[in-house]
Amino acid sequence: MGAYALAVLAGVPDPQRLSDHGFNDASRRMTDDAVRAALGGDTKVPAGFWLKCSLSLFPNSPMNHPSNGKKSVGAIRDAVERWRAKPEEQGWPGVPCVLCGRDAVRFFGKLDVPLAESDAYRNNTPRGHDGMALCWPCVSSFRALPYGCQLTGGPSIAVHSWDERFLAYSVRRQVRGNRALIDLGREPRQPPSREVLALQRLRGYGQRLDAGVELIVFSNNNRGQTLEAYALDQPLAEWLRSTLTGGLRQGSFWPLLKAHRRSSQAGIVNLARNVFRNPQRVVSTCGRYLASAAVTGNLRPDTGGLATLCYSYSAEVLDMDDSALKEIQGTAARVATLLAAQDSAGKVRAFHADFKQPTRLRSWLRKQAVWWMLQPPDTADSSTPLVTTRGYELLFDPDLDSKAWFHREVFLIAVLEELHRRRWRPSDAAEVAAELAEADDDPDPVDRGFMDGSDDEDEEGQR
Repeated sequence: MGAYALAVLAGVPDPQRLSDHGFNDASRRMTDDAVRAALGGDTKVPAGFWLKCSLSLFPNSPMNHPSNGKKSVGAIRDAVERWRAKPEEQGWPGVPCVLCGRDAVRFFGKLDVPLAESDAYRNNTPRGHDGMALCWPCVSSFRALPYGCQLTGGPSIAVHSWDERFLAYSVRRQVRGNRALIDLGREPRQPPSREVLALQRLRGYGQRLDAGVELIVFSNNNRGQTLEAYALDQPLAEWLRSTLTGGLRQGSFWPLLKAHRRSSQAGIVNLARNVFRNPQRVVSTCGRYLASAAVTGNLRPDTGGLATLCYSYSAEVLDMDDSALKEIQGTAARVATLLAAQDSAGKVRAFHADFKQPTRLRSWLRKQAVWWMLQPPDTADSSTPLVTTRGYELLFDPDLDSKAWFHREVFLIAVLEELHRRRWRPSDAAEVAAELAEADDDPDPVDRGFMDGSDDEDEEGQR
């Protein structure tokens, strides 16, 4: 990431096009920023934000050393420039760079290089070891790394990927935003959560992703070094990117946000947390959202669109077999025929109550399967059983590696989608319908900002 940030500072799109002249200009710019921040001297005002960040990036450096308050302007400037200057060749250690094999210019420690692991594992250099041998381009890349991160004044947030086109795009946006803030002496607007930052980057990217996306949160501060990493596998990252870029234009992404919204938290925050930490929860959250209306006798207008998104997610992200999906949808259609036969929401409420406990759902299906064969509904095709052997296995396979629990979540959504397709609406549903419509027409401000792009100071999509 640092190499890409260095390239942007030099005005070129990627490190391969970085000339010696551009490299020197970028290095000079970073030194000037460090000097200006060091001379600001106050981390409690917006203009001192870059200095405040340096405490978590380059601790005890000449840029932020505790003794700077007793030094003259000239002494601070000279110290920062010496720190950032390229070491004279005669002082090089005569060993290769540990990252690229070029001649190392010096051994470096945490003053210049963020932690590679949490300090819970290691935060010291072994006795007799001088540090990490780095060449001049590599150490300059480490110094450029903060420009490519979301800066908070504490832990920094990096969006990384081995898809170099996406990485170049993401870093370019971040560097441009950070440069403007440094020049203006302002603090950046923070995303609603660290995970949302990655979705903001995916939202504006218009090409297929060839690799996953990582979210790296780190701090090099002496008072608490941290390193956390979360990842989206390539199928999930690409699904989010394509759904965001298409769904924002078509409005189909709104139901996913509404399904994840809670009274105290925006939908985009919960969705972002789920995709990074528990991707399977996305489908179950959507099921609960749809069921909360269905048990009152109402089906949300976005039931069909949300079900389509869930099927796509199940197939593309969670690798659900197409034949399994069709079997579950067929079973769901027959169950919906049973539920729609009564002009009351009571049977749907009872079904949902049983659904919450697999043993009760299994018992309910067995009982209904018998009635299906003996007294099928007028609209039913009694030549097909309510639940086939294959369908029963998909929903209740006891094997420890089985995905039966997930198949049941898809099954619930498929039942509600079929009821929606049949325009099921019992006579006792009218009272709740107005309340649901009012809630749907009042989106969370944070979700609205995400959808229209106003939550990002540098939205320059490649759509």
